[in-house]
Amino acid sequence: MKKTESKIQQEIVMWFNNNYCLKSHNPRCSIFSVPNEGKNVKEQMYKRTLGMKSGVSDLIVLQPNRCIFVEVKTEIGRQSDKQKDFQNLVENLGFEYIVVRSLEEFQKKILKK
Repeated sequence: MKKTESKIQQEIVMWFNNNYCLKSHNPRCSIFSVPNEGKNVKEQMYKRTLGMKSGVSDLIVLQPNRCIFVEVKTEIGRQSDKQKDFQNLVENLGFEYIVVRSLEEFQKKILKK
C-alpha cells in the first residue's frame, strides 16, 4: 500500500522527536510543521493575514547551527511552482531545502552532516 504525504510526514516527525527533541537530548533539536494556505479564496485571504503562504515547506527542522526546510512528497508527488519558488528563496538565502519521499530518505539526508 502506498503511503500518503501526511503518513510519511507523521513518521518523520515521530522519529525525529523521539531521537532528537526530548528534554533529555543535548543538544535538544526541534521539528515542526507549517500550515499552508487554504483552498478557497476566503480562507486564503484570512490565512495570508496571519502570515501563511502557499509553497512553504511542510516541515522545518532545527539542529545546532542548521535549519532545514523539508518538503514531503509521495513516490510520484511533484513540487508545485510555488513550492519551487519557495525552495529557490530558501536556497538563495543560504539555507538547506530537501525533498523527501520516505522516513528512510529523510534520515539519510538529515544525518549526512
